[in-house]
Amino acid sequence: MVVAVVAQFVSSASGAAAAGRDVATTVANFFSFFTILSNVSAAVVLLLLAMRHLRRRRSLRDPAEVDPPALAAALAYVSTYMIVTGVVYNLLLRGLPLQPETVGWSNEILHVWGPLFLLLDVLFGAGRRRLPWAAALGAAVFPIAWIVYTLLRAPLITNPTTGAPYWYPYPFLDPNTGGWSSVVVYIVVIAIGIVALAFGIVAIGRARGIRMPRTLPA
Repeated sequence: MVVAVVAQFVSSASGAAAAGRDVATTVANFFSFFTILSNVSAAVVLLLLAMRHLRRRRSLRDPAEVDPPALAAALAYVSTYMIVTGVVYNLLLRGLPLQPETVGWSNEILHVWGPLFLLLDVLFGAGRRRLPWAAALGAAVFPIAWIVYTLLRAPLITNPTTGAPYWYPYPFLDPNTGGWSSVVVYIVVIAIGIVALAFGIVAIGRARGIRMPRTLPA
């Protein structure tokens, strides 16, 4: 996923420079895609878990010990975002024409193989901690912040490719094509899907995970 993000970033930035487009705006737009933010976040969490696993192996401690609470919650969240990315892309965006700078294999990793990997990890990954049900609600914080950021920023950005006086990362968020009613419907449906999926991931983790003993008072 890291290699895929880097490859697409290099292609997008170099393509903008070669075409004389605003590179700074192109870079900012690149990191405004939910797909990119989800993949980067997932890669960071997976790398932290991998390093923890390797440290435990070197110290001869049980490498399959349950994940720490913060990392367990972070993994549940990025799994939610990645799976949603895969579902939304393949249901709503798969048939749209790709931009000339799009790297084909990178696009498939970011939208198909990365989400599938996280789904398999949810179903079969070791060291699961039983998270409280309330943890699922935390998965909504990042998408809400991203939506607010996107809708506030989009009308202020000139599209570096078309010259339009706005830039939305995904067509279903663009009120200039389907109107605000359509945008609101998509936001509500996807938000419900994110929260429902997060609860499902927590439920799977609770079914598969290790119940941590409560610390008794001295």
